[in-house]
Amino acid sequence: MARTASDKPLDVPVQVRFTAKGIPLAVRYDDRIWAVAAEPVRWFTRSDWWNTAKRAPVGCGDLVSVEHWQVQVRLTSTTALRTFELRRDPLSEQWLLAAITDAGAAAA
Repeated sequence: MARTASDKPLDVPVQVRFTAKGIPLAVRYDDRIWAVAAEPVRWFTRSDWWNTAKRAPVGCGDLVSVEHWQVQVRLTSTTALRTFELRRDPLSEQWLLAAITDAGAAAA
């Protein structure tokens, strides 16, 4: 399933395993472990804090930077690559699967 810019994010909770350096190593999604098979890409966006009622005490740190990772994953060494876009809001420890792109659909 190829994702387009107009698609609504999935926002499915997932578990992410990281290396000691903080790089994604594997993602647990749909009761399966998806191994990261290529160098992941990390970036940050800003949350629209003015549209939320979230409040935090002074000195809590950065509360507006949303962390994103784009990871190419596969179930086994012979299965096709899929691209997962992961997102974590600054006030949460929970990672969300925001989008899935299949390599075959992206190439078409």
